[in-house]
Amino acid sequence: MENIQVMGVQDLPLIHAGDNIAQMICKRVLLQDGDILCIASTIYSKAKGYTKKLSSFTPSERAVRLGKLNGEDPRFVQAVLDASTDIIMEHPFILSEMAFGHIGVRAGVDQSNIEDDMIIFLPPDPMKSALDLQDEIKKNCGRDVGIIITDTCGRSFRRGQTGHAIGWGGFTAIRDFRGDTDLFGHVLKITEEAVADEIAGFANFVMGESNNGVPAVVFRNCPKWTGHDNLYFRNDEDITKKVLKKEWNQ
Repeated sequence: MENIQVMGVQDLPLIHAGDNIAQMICKRVLLQDGDILCIASTIYSKAKGYTKKLSSFTPSERAVRLGKLNGEDPRFVQAVLDASTDIIMEHPFILSEMAFGHIGVRAGVDQSNIEDDMIIFLPPDPMKSALDLQDEIKKNCGRDVGIIITDTCGRSFRRGQTGHAIGWGGFTAIRDFRGDTDLFGHVLKITEEAVADEIAGFANFVMGESNNGVPAVVFRNCPKWTGHDNLYFRNDEDITKKVLKKEWNQ
């Protein structure tokens, strides 16, 4: 296996609605077939216009109540409620589920890296977004690359945020080792590696937070793997969700 190379895409300008991200990236890095391109969801959403003015939201009674409970602007809370299909937990922050299966704090609605009075939403269908971006890269530079759209999320039981894959294309999210044998010949029964999240996490390390300004990262020479795309637990499998829902419904 060749050494894996990781390259941040430098000198991308601030992204605005209507910008062609694929074209911008292809002008700044020579992509190769088989590369994996990680894109921060914030720049994808800005380019596609998944943004709104905070002042455009009129808070409901629930938004006002949760705003007081958590010390947040009720208009922002209303935006979170609008982006959510289910509220898993209300306090000390809103933990919500989105239509595409992702569960995250405040539905991934973000006020950072955007102008005042504006908020950014996650792409409504990140899997389609990843495939669309894959096609756009192909059209702009003729390369077949994998795509990961990332979002920064916290994790249960651990402090700090890491990058997570919310949309991907060109490979499976999970590398499935079940049925393989370990070094001692034992058959692996439960090992499923979330490769898409592992790559997204390292991409986030390269991107940085705050004002680093590196919203796209290229991975080269990643080995091929086989598996499946069932990254999200089904409702009947998600133990944490069951416990939290039970706690809040008591």
